[in-house]
Amino acid sequence: MLAYTYPLADLFGTMLGLFVFFIWFWLLIVIFGDIFRSQDMGGGAKALWVIFVIVLPFLGIFIYLIARGGKMHERAAQAAQQQQKAFDAYVQQTAAAGSSSGDQLAKLADLKAQGVLTDAEFEAQKAKILA
Repeated sequence: MLAYTYPLADLFGTMLGLFVFFIWFWLLIVIFGDIFRSQDMGGGAKALWVIFVIVLPFLGIFIYLIARGGKMHERAAQAAQQQQKAFDAYVQQTAAAGSSSGDQLAKLADLKAQGVLTDAEFEAQKAKILA
């Protein structure tokens, strides 16, 4: 019954319209993210771009992509590198904090048992760890 009141061509047209709307909405999110992430624009220029994209949505998006689209990838790659560096620093900091004094004492005891450390060196290092 639904097929007779809503033809197949209209269904495809509605689906196409929804897909175009979702693509436009995603571009809007990406462009706003790029506007606010951009370091080479001042606050006034960012505000003008935001107003332009909101007031004239389709034209604003197309003009932004033409005017500043070439640098969007560079800014996204730079942000990804900064996030990766911050993550690596966090992992290194966490891994360094994860070695407990018990682990360090066990390593010292192994070195003493192997004859690498003398009794005096062992006691000095043990005092540093326990302090």
